[in-house]
Amino acid sequence: MTQPTHADPGQSGGFLAEIKDAVTTRAALLVLGVLALQLAFITSYIGAFHDPKPSEIPIAVAAPAERIAEQTAKQLSALPGEPLAPRAVQDEATALRQIQNRDVDGALIVDPTSTTDKLLVASGGGASLSQALEEVVVLVEKTQGRTVRVVDVAPAAPGDGRALTSFYLVVGWCVGGYLCAAILAISAGARPANVHRAVIRLGALFAYAVAAGLLGAVIADPILDALPGSIWGLWGLGALVVFAVGAITLAFQGLAGVVGIGLAILLVVVLGNPSAGGAYPYPLLPPFWRAIGPWLPPGAGTYAARSIAYFKGNDLTGPLLVLSGWAVLGSAVTLACAAGRRGRAGAAVGSGLPGEPDALPDREPAR
Repeated sequence: MTQPTHADPGQSGGFLAEIKDAVTTRAALLVLGVLALQLAFITSYIGAFHDPKPSEIPIAVAAPAERIAEQTAKQLSALPGEPLAPRAVQDEATALRQIQNRDVDGALIVDPTSTTDKLLVASGGGASLSQALEEVVVLVEKTQGRTVRVVDVAPAAPGDGRALTSFYLVVGWCVGGYLCAAILAISAGARPANVHRAVIRLGALFAYAVAAGLLGAVIADPILDALPGSIWGLWGLGALVVFAVGAITLAFQGLAGVVGIGLAILLVVVLGNPSAGGAYPYPLLPPFWRAIGPWLPPGAGTYAARSIAYFKGNDLTGPLLVLSGWAVLGSAVTLACAAGRRGRAGAAVGSGLPGEPDALPDREPAR
């Protein structure tokens, strides 16, 4: 008895039929999505970094007489393009305290009895920012026949070149977060079958985040001696960054399946990294990136890491609330999507209708 033979698509329909058989519509759409993501990546990074300009850098101005401080602050605020956002303060001690609290990025201490003033900067908050502040103030002082002496009151550590370690550490934590969530999707389906499976994924992500946060902090310091500050503080921050990014990725996967991984990359990498204030802190970024940076995990994490390392942990509340908000939102959406999918799958079974092809990607034991 002869067996039926299947026609070769290439023989029956030629090369065009072979292409249609090999490249599905879904694959073509995914490739187009990757192209769009790539172009967005290029646009975002070049748009953020191609022309950094100082804009409204917060700076304190102090002088022995309040009138002199206010007059100098007024002159600085009238500079073309508004590179500085000066504020008069009572004295040098107040100015130093505001730098340490991260209320301002520098301070000009005017000495009317001399032709040399003092500029306080904090390169630990970003070397490019302190350099930009110095360039602006030196130029202004020169036009008035004065000079300035620069004092770095929060210098970056010797092993922290241009104060970029915090940024790269947070980027590494973010990469670990979305890759861990992506691997969970690849190994067991993009969408968890039920709430229990979603809780298990979040639990696995939490355990990974705790380990990743600790190991990242240990590598930065003491192994590489690149970032000072409390290792406990950096550990906690790292765990929160990893879990927040992972939870966002799980949530996107719950909403959009495997496409959710691309959405997470769009949010965290394409938009988050160039706006994080790493290479160029916020006052040097264009308005769009400056506005979104503090609200995304890379920006909140970088700012918090620098606060822990160089500013005695000051001004941490805002970034930690941002990261916690992403973690809670991602977890809630993940659980809600799992509950909704389980309900739809149950309704389909009860009605005798087939459920969605990927309604139960986590396989359960046969009954």
